[in-house]
Amino acid sequence: MTFKTSAFVLTALLGTTSMAAAQCADPIKVGVLHSLSGTMAISETTLKDTMELLIENQNAAGGLLGCEIEAVVVDPASDWPLFAEKARELLTVSEVDVIFGSWTSVSRKSALPVLEELNGLMFYPVQYEGEESSRNVFYTGAAPNQQAIPATDYFLEELGVEKFALLGTDYVYPRTTNNILEAYLQSKGIPAEDIFVNYTPFGHSDWATIVADVVALGADGKQVGVISTINGDANIGFYKELAAAGVSADDLPVVAFSVGEEELSGLDTSDLVGHLAAWNYFQSAESDLNDEWVAAWKAKMGEERVTNDPMEAHFIGFNMWVNAVTEAGTTDVDAVREAMYGQEFPNLTGGTAVMLPNHHLAKPVLIGEITADGQFDIISQTSEVPGDAWTDYLPESAVLVSDWQTLGCGMYNTETETCVQLTSNY
Repeated sequence: MTFKTSAFVLTALLGTTSMAAAQCADPIKVGVLHSLSGTMAISETTLKDTMELLIENQNAAGGLLGCEIEAVVVDPASDWPLFAEKARELLTVSEVDVIFGSWTSVSRKSALPVLEELNGLMFYPVQYEGEESSRNVFYTGAAPNQQAIPATDYFLEELGVEKFALLGTDYVYPRTTNNILEAYLQSKGIPAEDIFVNYTPFGHSDWATIVADVVALGADGKQVGVISTINGDANIGFYKELAAAGVSADDLPVVAFSVGEEELSGLDTSDLVGHLAAWNYFQSAESDLNDEWVAAWKAKMGEERVTNDPMEAHFIGFNMWVNAVTEAGTTDVDAVREAMYGQEFPNLTGGTAVMLPNHHLAKPVLIGEITADGQFDIISQTSEVPGDAWTDYLPESAVLVSDWQTLGCGMYNTETETCVQLTSNY
């Protein structure tokens, strides 16, 4: 299996030099659509920094198509409707060639109609609920079968969890993911009455009652586990309340889908040791490429700055886009989209990420255990798992496939052999 070496590898990692890109009449513009203020800034600011570093190193390696790349950064400020407005601004006023951005699914879904109307292209780097396929988005984060389902299996098979508390922030990603997990758990023999579901607003801070309710689930002696789709700074209050209640990972393990190194960097993690997270990457991954990436990131951003999974998704997505543009000889969205299919690039955990016709990556699934220093001890890692846009565990989705390369459809019904619709399912 072969892949093109990234500009990051050539410059930041190996320290080689290259001639600067030739002066073009217009630079190639890359839109960066991440919240730099509001409740999601705790997670998204790092992704803006990641894109600027990747672009800086690509320019040091000669740019792209002989041109400099310019980052056009906007702040949608954790205001979901503003993501649509800022996406339109990037595509029509700034005239960017591609967008890298969004974190929450509600922000992505806000931007989707604009992307599809204007035929913009966006790379979305965060785990999400699936149940969507847009010809204008490449999903470089995990689909449910690359995070939520494997994490649930770990609880069932390795930890013997018998009762589940599904705790999430009240928006589309947690609600859809938990719908999938409820169906999956019941297919595994967990009765509905042993599944507790609760949603809280963004920025929620008073967790005493909810934590007490979850602890009470285990009054009958059954092992309880928490699957957390809590997003943003609400995680701080949740983990502090667990610690205040004297709840350890042995008593009540938590596996989080939206807590990584960045979120833990602001917490005292001494009472969180043993709790879990499921991602496709952790900073503690052992590979030469990851060692080089972490060292270069810290050299640029400071020793205290950590890396995380969505950062790796941007690392992979940006380099795949660079290679696709190079192959196509243009930044034209339709040409780049065709060149994206089958793109391969090394992931930071070892192995190779591959872009599939359904606009998802094949990536490994990792389970990490929180350590006292705010990092993760990787306790489980799979080989590359192909991302699935449509879950097998909801009847209405099980018959659907996404194949933009051959079928030209992201919502193809295999029973009727028809394309349900060409626009995404907002």
